Amino acid sequence: MLTHLRIHDFRERLIVGILDLLLTLTAPFLKFLTIAPDSGAQQRILLLRLERIGDLLMTLDAIALVRSRVPEAQIDLAVGSWNCSLAKLIPHINHIDHIDMSWLTRNGSHGNLRELWTCIRRWRATRYNLTINFEADVRSNLVMALIGAPERAGFDIKGGGALLTKRIVHNAEAHTSKNAIRLVDHVLPGRAPLGDDEKLTVRLQLPPDVVQHSTMHLPGIRDNVPWIGIHASGGREIKQWDPLRFAEVGTRLAREHGAVLVLTGSTSDRLIVEQVKTALPPDVPVVDLVGQMQLVDLAGVLSQLQVFLSADTGPMHLAAAVGTPVVAIFGPADPKNYRPLGPNVRIIRIDLPCSPCNQIRRPPCGCRGYIPDCLVGVEADSVFDAAVDLLHGRSDRNATLDITKRFNT
Repeated sequence: MLTHLRIHDFRERLIVGILDLLLTLTAPFLKFLTIAPDSGAQQRILLLRLERIGDLLMTLDAIALVRSRVPEAQIDLAVGSWNCSLAKLIPHINHIDHIDMSWLTRNGSHGNLRELWTCIRRWRATRYNLTINFEADVRSNLVMALIGAPERAGFDIKGGGALLTKRIVHNAEAHTSKNAIRLVDHVLPGRAPLGDDEKLTVRLQLPPDVVQHSTMHLPGIRDNVPWIGIHASGGREIKQWDPLRFAEVGTRLAREHGAVLVLTGSTSDRLIVEQVKTALPPDVPVVDLVGQMQLVDLAGVLSQLQVFLSADTGPMHLAAAVGTPVVAIFGPADPKNYRPLGPNVRIIRIDLPCSPCNQIRRPPCGCRGYIPDCLVGVEADSVFDAAVDLLHGRSDRNATLDITKRFNT
């Protein structure tokens, strides 16, 4: 009975399965929570994307598809508070709202049931015709049911399918953005063809003042030298590539191609970035922007760079969303599901029997406390070659070229 749930940990899958069964039994009574939309009023749609930076950015094309299918509708977007500033840069949205779910809170934000219920009451008063949940989670599906829209669309791979009026089978082989697009296409069918190429067609709309302000952080950016960003922090220990290898790649790019290195990250990334800085020779030009800017300012800086080197993180997706060429280093996460979408992207990973495992929240015991084998095997030479490839504009052979090394073990 739990075969539809894509939750690796058995105990967690069992708990969600039991909750899913209870919701299935009570789902018929949820019809009493449904609120009829105002007759003759403008169609109102609420989109839920409550997760991390990359999750929001991988939904840009799906959001654009909603607008193209219902151009006159009021389309509102609910995100976590950490994503509010980015969400305001997304075209096609009428209103941005935020809610910090307790299981998703970060950066000092705190969600509680009182705030959650306040949001639900406000959304119920709006009388939405349709709600779409791009997050596959039983809890946010329950929130969507409580909002009371007559049509509720989403995925059931982590429970809550009985709370939905429309759902599609989640394709585990497809990119996150493609599943989101398929969901919209199912709920709001139309004649416009859906592309199969893995390119982000919608970008963030950076205001001119943001782009201009970003140059203040990059003295000499107009000089005829390459500016290359390095985001050394993996965000989670399981996704952390060796900082010394970032330094090795940066040193070669500076000495062999005259690059200026731009180090990015949050305040919590300082220790990792310091490892990179300490390993860089004194003659390597460096601009350290760690902990100095908000997401929108970071987007502006990234838009000015020639190449951005990053582990599998939100800033990786942010760089792609503003059109910057990206070299992305992947370990346990599967790039076919989570790769950054852009015209100039290189994915660096190795192919092991155990990788990609996609066990990010609960890594295997053998991969805790040190850099996992799937990242140990990623060599600095491969990252350097990919950066040079993009730096010289050699991107016509393939939009997203995987550079892999196979181990027969």
